Amino acid sequence: MKNYIERREFLKYLGGITAGVFASHPLAYGKKDRLGKMLPTRQLGSTGMQVTMLGLGGYHIGWTTEKDAAETIDVAINGGIRFFDTAESYGPHTSEVRYGKYLVPKYRDDVFIMTKSQAKDAKTAQEHLEGSLRRMDCDYLDLWQIHSISSPQDVEERLNNGVLEVFMKAKADGKVKHIGFTGHADPAAHAHMLTMTAGEKPFATCQMPINIVDAAYEKSFIETVMPSLIENNIGALAMKTLADGRFFPKKVMNGKTRWQTKDPVIPKRVSVAEALNFAWSLPVSVLITGAEKADMLKEKIKLAKKFVEMDEEQRQALITKVGDLAAGQEVEYYKKV
Repeated sequence: MKNYIERREFLKYLGGITAGVFASHPLAYGKKDRLGKMLPTRQLGSTGMQVTMLGLGGYHIGWTTEKDAAETIDVAINGGIRFFDTAESYGPHTSEVRYGKYLVPKYRDDVFIMTKSQAKDAKTAQEHLEGSLRRMDCDYLDLWQIHSISSPQDVEERLNNGVLEVFMKAKADGKVKHIGFTGHADPAAHAHMLTMTAGEKPFATCQMPINIVDAAYEKSFIETVMPSLIENNIGALAMKTLADGRFFPKKVMNGKTRWQTKDPVIPKRVSVAEALNFAWSLPVSVLITGAEKADMLKEKIKLAKKFVEMDEEQRQALITKVGDLAAGQEVEYYKKV
């Protein structure tokens, strides 16, 4: 576990910046649009846009039942969520198709839609863009992200193969409003992407794991990447805030148990509310949550409405509770050791 004093000062530094991403007071719930009350909004980096502090993740929408997908999307809208995440690889394609059926026809002008491409070369990236727009029946994307970079070498391969040029041209042509990148394996990949593109500064967003265990881990996205995002006014999109379900005793997907432990983070060490409030208390623009059923999303919506920012002492206390779990990949299995 990292030095306590160093982390405490770092968390204090981040906490001082968090207020800057709030478009209004963090507890200000009740702003209305055509669809009703919205969740509180935050600034999305340098875009000038405001996004709801909670967004719906598209991965679960891609593998759950058709009925549950439709219900979850409706609950998101009615609960005040206006940020919707997906990727062409989710399903594959199923998540985008379902957004095209249940989200876009009724709500396109009222929501922020983001999708992603895992393409390794320019030709594939262009194909992914055209396919995503077609499947979701969109004329444009609010955000398109280079998806799941895994290492500095992976970053260089994609850049050398012209992937970024496709993204930038899509923005210039009006097919996407903003571009970003994502990854969950290694913060060194994110750092390298930012270094390699420092001259162009093309990115409005960066999506990465932000959770309690990450903050205690030697390869921490929070400590390694977030300062650069702040410096460059890039919007941080928080994912895996519950470590892809690994905070719980077990994870069941499609009726099969994919993960089980006798020492869960939740409820043995922290609560769901504490885990999410930890992430929301950092300078993130939106917390993206996965939900394959409407009830799961309702819980997160309630927590967003009740959010109260944690101070650095409270955040450090939570990190201490899970510090012994950060030594390996038992919880954050998706990271490279």
